[in-house]
Amino acid sequence: MSEILDAIDRRILRELQRNGRMSNVELANAVGLSPSPCLRRVKLLEEKGVIDGYVAVLNGPKLGLGLTVFARIWFKTQDAETTNLFAETVRKYPEVAECYLTTGECDAIMRVVTTDLHAYWRFQSDHLMRIPSVQSVKTDVPMETIKAGQQLPL
Repeated sequence: MSEILDAIDRRILRELQRNGRMSNVELANAVGLSPSPCLRRVKLLEEKGVIDGYVAVLNGPKLGLGLTVFARIWFKTQDAETTNLFAETVRKYPEVAECYLTTGECDAIMRVVTTDLHAYWRFQSDHLMRIPSVQSVKTDVPMETIKAGQQLPL
């Protein structure tokens, strides 16, 4: 897909990553196009699936969600049924902000957002450890966020 994107498409995407709420006129000015061709390009990027959607980035602590942890998960077995059951179950939990199947030491890693350490402990014991495919969970608690974001390097 990256071969299809020209320099203007990349500028459009960089600007939208910085501010997805900017008007088409502002975007057109920022990338050096007139509004109509700019809007056509954005629509085409959306139709191709390059732009997946638009979101508001929320401040967790201001919403009472002040704890982020990273949980490393080990499965009892690594067959497709186990993996699919785990994925299907985890998608239902709003506390799980991100989850990835991994290679290496553990089978999956997830970023979990909760109110505090006690709330995470309840989530782990009441939900994660009750998923039939989960053998064990190890949790890492970050001390400070150095960089967080969704922007891709274009």
